[in-house]
Formats: sequence, C-alpha cells, structure tokens
Amino acid sequence: MNAIASVTLEVADLQAADRFYTASGLGAHVRLRASDVPATGFRGFTLSLTVSQPADVRLLVDAALDAGATVLKPVSKSFWGYGGVFQAPDGTIWKIATSAKKDTGPATGRVDQFVLLLGATDVAETRKFYVERGLTVAKSFGKKYVEFAAGDSPVKLALYGRRALAKDAGVPVDGEGSHRIVLGGEGPGSFTDPDGFAWEAAAVTTAP
Repeated sequence: MNAIASVTLEVADLQAADRFYTASGLGAHVRLRASDVPATGFRGFTLSLTVSQPADVRLLVDAALDAGATVLKPVSKSFWGYGGVFQAPDGTIWKIATSAKKDTGPATGRVDQFVLLLGATDVAETRKFYVERGLTVAKSFGKKYVEFAAGDSPVKLALYGRRALAKDAGVPVDGEGSHRIVLGGEGPGSFTDPDGFAWEAAAVTTAP
C-alpha cells in the first residue's frame, strides 16, 4: 500500500446522508455506506478541505450549513489563515480552511487538497505501522504530527494526537464505539491500524 484510495463514511441513515452530501457538494470526496454499529462522541478523525481564499471557505461552509450541518467553530481569521469547522448530520467533522487571509477574486468552489486527519493515541507508533505498510512520510513534527505523501491519491493522510485533534475540531475528546469510517488502500486484503481504523482493498482513482 502506498496511497489512500477512498474514504467511506458509515452512516445510520443512508438516504438522509446522501441528501446532505449531494446538497452540500461534499459528496464528491467521500463514499457512503449504511451501518447501524453504535458510535458516540468524538470518532477520532476529521476531514479537511484546503482552498485558495476566504471566499471559498465561506462558500463551502455556507453550502454545508444550508444543507443541515452544525457549526463547531465559526468561520474566522487566525494567525495561520482563515477557516471554520462544522459537523455533518451523520456526525462527521469537517474543516474548511485556507492559508490566505484576503480574497484575490470571486469564490470558485475549487478544492486544492483533501486531507484525512486520524487522531492517534501514539503518533510515533501509528507512523511506524503505516511506514511498514508502504506509506512514505512527507512531513513530520516529532511525536505530534505526521503527514504522508499522497502520490496519485486524491486524499492526503495525516496523523495528529487524538486529544489535540479533538481540541482543533472544538469537541470533547471522549468517544466510544465505531469510528464510522472505512479507508480504501491499494494492496491485498484488509487490516486495522493501532487506533482501530479499518482499511480495505481499493484502487486509486485520480480526478479528471
């Protein structure tokens, strides 16, 4: 395995989730699958979309809120840029952000990068696990944060401490049950990482 091929969200109400992801435009980035496995609280991951300017942050966040998402962190400026965090009706946490602080033109809705952030109990241990399975480290900050090379994948995978990730999302760190996410990766068979995130075989499909 050298790349993440797909992100599948497991949802309790497949029809409702499909309506939300279609209306919000976020459905282009994830697959949906029905599941009634219990899950409460923080599920240990966030999905992030990086865009080029604040206007695109507002466009994407507003579309999600209009479709039924709930604000966790209102869109605002910060020392690193501009962004906001919201929770989809199925419970998935999304962050939309840009490093730019000023608009250079009208919003386009174009997404520059899709990042899956996994909250790891031990970032170093989980990093080692993924390196042994073929992923290449692109960026690392000790035991706090690791980013893997995406290659041809439409999704960039990164690791962050679980507690730090929950704080960044604006939610309590506690959570139990299923992560409600299944990751697809090139390679035979399926496996589960040290934090309980499940992987299954899938082929990388690059965007046109």
